[in-house]
Amino acid sequence: MIRPVPGVVIGFVNAEMPAKRSVAGWVLYDADCSVCSGLARRFTDMLARRNFELAPLQTPWVCEQLALNERELLVEMRLLLPDGRVFGGADAMVEISRRFWWAWPLSLLGSLPPCRALLRAGYRWIVRRRRCASNACAIQVSHYGPNLRVVDFLPLLILPATALFFKTNLAPWVFMWALAAAIYAGCKWLTYCKAARTRTAIHRWRAAAYLFAWPGMDASHFLDKKNIPAKPGRFEWFFAAMKTLFGMILLWNVARKAMPLPELFAGWAGMIGVVLFLHFGLFHILSLVWRNSRIDVAPIMRNPLLAGSLSEFWGKRWNTAFHELAFRFTFRPLLHITTPGPATLLVFLVSGVVHELVISLPAGAGYGLPTVYFLIQGLGMNFERTAIGRRMGLGNGTRGWIFSVFVLIAPVSLLFPPPFLHNVILPMLRAIGAN
Repeated sequence: MIRPVPGVVIGFVNAEMPAKRSVAGWVLYDADCSVCSGLARRFTDMLARRNFELAPLQTPWVCEQLALNERELLVEMRLLLPDGRVFGGADAMVEISRRFWWAWPLSLLGSLPPCRALLRAGYRWIVRRRRCASNACAIQVSHYGPNLRVVDFLPLLILPATALFFKTNLAPWVFMWALAAAIYAGCKWLTYCKAARTRTAIHRWRAAAYLFAWPGMDASHFLDKKNIPAKPGRFEWFFAAMKTLFGMILLWNVARKAMPLPELFAGWAGMIGVVLFLHFGLFHILSLVWRNSRIDVAPIMRNPLLAGSLSEFWGKRWNTAFHELAFRFTFRPLLHITTPGPATLLVFLVSGVVHELVISLPAGAGYGLPTVYFLIQGLGMNFERTAIGRRMGLGNGTRGWIFSVFVLIAPVSLLFPPPFLHNVILPMLRAIGAN
């Protein structure tokens, strides 16, 4: 929430208020909360480098300037600017992020009304589960396991920020892969940290195998030695090998021979070839290797063409690694503050923002289109669950399959617009000798 504070001007009329004209603002926190105070101490130097000062909300001049009663005063952290504006909670975090180049994703999310609403809801959810009494404050542990610590999120901030720092020195397609790998690695680390805190002992080789040799995101299942799978049959090995081979043919043969045709055809052929070769082929073979080694991991792609509904497609068959991540860290926490319908839309909104980073940003065009595509998927999934959708038979069977194919394919040019194919995919195909 943003509101002006009467009587606050540059120069500061209150004698108790620090009189620094160069100050960018005051970050105000609850001094009676040990977690809040700890975070304030942790970020003091970083904020000071941008001319922010920290002060407890209980400071007399703060109480006077904000003019709030005690209950309202400690509801959320606040940012007080020299011109008198006050930002509270998530809005304060977004405003502070504008001063740090590496925090631009948060600033970008905060500029989009749906994302800002999500950030505010998430902040309120954390605040409601904070207990401060007798100078002791802790975030409650939910029934999903221990909460993550601030330090666990550092790779998810530092790695993408590093990729963004080198953006101008990289070809667009190289930057796309670098940023995608950075986001993936940061999320992978989060899943490992969450799983590791529920276990008394983890073998180092198994932890390393999960972090560096398996693309899935279900850390608890991978790290559990009790999950022993049956050895895969010969047909599954053959099926995985055929998908890999077919992806290679599309990538290094069809895409090259398609060049006399419109370039977009070659781009689509190459892009589909990459997905078949990597996600459907090599990742399936890797799953077979691990299951043959007595580690139970299912393929990332689970025959998505057989999905009888959008819910089945996105929830059980397409890129189950991302589904696992979105379900644990987005959908399930959102159920504490909203119902499944809006939570589903918010999950697809987050997915759209992630794809903006790895599609629109490298392409330098098409901003907003991937987000629209994923919102269409969320709306379609919610519709098939309505009474009308169920009466139409959209949740399963032939009608559900046809509806799913239409919703998935009809707007696909929004997800992969022509600038992405021209500026990213085609140069990548030329660089790897695929056309």
